[in-house]
Amino acid sequence: GSVVASYPYDDSPMHKPTGVYSKSADDEVFKYLAKAYASHHPIMRTGKPNCPGEEGETFQDGITNGAQWYDVEGGMQDYNYVWANCFEITLELSCCKYPPTSELQQEWENNRDSLLAFIEKV
Repeated sequence: GSVVASYPYDDSPMHKPTGVYSKSADDEVFKYLAKAYASHHPIMRTGKPNCPGEEGETFQDGITNGAQWYDVEGGMQDYNYVWANCFEITLELSCCKYPPTSELQQEWENNRDSLLAFIEKV
């Protein structure tokens, strides 16, 4: 996991494991929506999630093009965009896939304003 808003495309024509910006026709809209979420999140907006084992990983403005980060063939956000004309971003909200119960209140606090800002944009 990480703390970042990812947007299509997750897959790239070259299928390189990482580092290929795979731009969609609606790239600017996706970036706008991803930034709407990330800019209201206290950790995500820094672009430095500081996840254990990935301390050097950074994301400008707390967002990333999926394939730029890592290539995912057959991902849900790409499928929904291409086949159902649905705009979807992926939100990675924690370095830990299953945070302990004791951290859930803080996770809610971290994401509440982001969720509201995102809903306003939708």
